[in-house]
Amino acid sequence: MRKPLLVALPATLLLATPLLSACTENTDGGGDSSDPRTVSVTSTDDGCELSSTDAPSGTLTFDVTNEGSKVTEFYLLGSDGLRIVGEIENIGPQLSRQLVVSAPEGSYVTACKPGMKGDGIRGDFTVSKSAEEPSVSADDQQLVDQATKNYQVYVRDQADQLLVATQEFVSDYKAGKDDEARALYPQARMFYERIEPVAESFGDLDPKLDLRETDLEEGQKWTGWHRIEKDLWPESDPSYKTLSTAERATYGDDLLANTRKLDARVQKSTYTVDQIANGARGLLEEVAKSKITGEEENWSHTDLWDFQANVDGARVAFEGVKPIVEQKDPALAKSLTERFAAVQALLDAQKDGDGWTVYTDLSQDEVQQFSNAVNALSEPLSKLTAAVLS
Repeated sequence: MRKPLLVALPATLLLATPLLSACTENTDGGGDSSDPRTVSVTSTDDGCELSSTDAPSGTLTFDVTNEGSKVTEFYLLGSDGLRIVGEIENIGPQLSRQLVVSAPEGSYVTACKPGMKGDGIRGDFTVSKSAEEPSVSADDQQLVDQATKNYQVYVRDQADQLLVATQEFVSDYKAGKDDEARALYPQARMFYERIEPVAESFGDLDPKLDLRETDLEEGQKWTGWHRIEKDLWPESDPSYKTLSTAERATYGDDLLANTRKLDARVQKSTYTVDQIANGARGLLEEVAKSKITGEEENWSHTDLWDFQANVDGARVAFEGVKPIVEQKDPALAKSLTERFAAVQALLDAQKDGDGWTVYTDLSQDEVQQFSNAVNALSEPLSKLTAAVLS
């Protein structure tokens, strides 16, 4: 088992964001029962058992083992049960993964999500005050401050541009200007995809904006980008009945209203260096999970626009903390720089004017090349947060 990571962040950053998280790859699970900050989590198809529901503040380790038959997820949520403050996705049956977090005193909610749908199997989790306090060296403080400031500016700018592009897109869609709306659709979504981990941290907004039809649950209303996507590319489903003008207005206005909410929340948010690093990992997981398979843009097949945006966001996040990593693990910094360049070279080869090749036009060999490059990048990227916090 990997030892818990020692957090090296200033208290001011901890106050700004309640939880700092890192995620490591498959482990042997089990945890260390002698350590009160190590919690074993056993997820089954109908249960979520924790070895303890409380821990002292500081660096906590959740060793999550999936003993069920379905792929599962594990979440640590804020006390409201909505805000995602730490997560591990895609834990296959009989596999284990480890979540390491630096958690201050407070109330939280844990959730296992068998099948990766629904609210999950939830329980309360309490972190009590302890003497373990994070700290940061004077040499690192300037790099930390610069990284967090730059990322905050970047995310806020992307959210602002998303709102402007969404306003134009919705206006064209409601007016029946389908050619213009189809052209704007992938361009506008790139702003969202670059900051997707931030959007996902607002657990109530992301499903309203970015839920795919295949992920709908019984009784759940489908709204957002992909609902409109299907209406703009109806030929992909011969049985589909296009929306009326009034229905278009309803879905368009809803998309715009939720985008305004997202922008307002982003403008008030701050970030820590490990959230930045962990966000880079999350964006590459998005590529591996849905962009490589072509599942994300099921009707428009504009997956490579999303792919590029996810890589953009991950690269910006990495480059923000790169000066810190270069001091602590120069070999990792060099490897990540080279592998980001390799992925970008493959994307550049698929450029088509101002956009990219439609995903369904890629050959199996080209898809495999993308998959190999993403996997090669994901491996060192999974070590980024640990390097930043070491």
